[in-house]
Amino acid sequence: MMEQIGLFFGSSTGCTEDAALLIKEEIDALQPDLIVLHNLAEDDLSSMPSYAKLMLGVSTWEEGGLQEDWFRVFPDLDGIDLSGKQVALFGFGDQAGFPSTFQNGLGVLARKVRERGGTLVGLWPTAGYTFQKSLAVEGNTFLGLSLDNDAQMELTDDRIRQWLQQVMAEFGIS
Repeated sequence: MMEQIGLFFGSSTGCTEDAALLIKEEIDALQPDLIVLHNLAEDDLSSMPSYAKLMLGVSTWEEGGLQEDWFRVFPDLDGIDLSGKQVALFGFGDQAGFPSTFQNGLGVLARKVRERGGTLVGLWPTAGYTFQKSLAVEGNTFLGLSLDNDAQMELTDDRIRQWLQQVMAEFGIS
């Protein structure tokens, strides 16, 4: 069996959890049991070092803050070496309600992943989004999949499926 992928997520309203479940469902259709879900409401990051490939799901709250479960475990990332690990991020934000902090949680997490030695995969184009600024953007690219169930819910599932094709190719999994 192929090495498993650890998917760690925090979800306050269920959007990020729904996305994590869809990701697992899509990948299970290709390779059952490849993805192991870790809901940070019930889990911590202690098993993160055992995975070579990671997916991290986060949402942005209030004025650009991390989702509460990620906020709780975020300091623990300072003790985790992500060198040699490929990390794909996905995040939820509200581009209409918070256009100047859209996807900041994703950006904060991406910077920490890089700081700890991880390699980001699954970067996503900013085309098709309307916002003022974001910590999750470099050039014309988000540092992970950007989802918005407030303004663009109808695009979420297709974006996830398209992003998964890209990430799986970058992970070297077909």
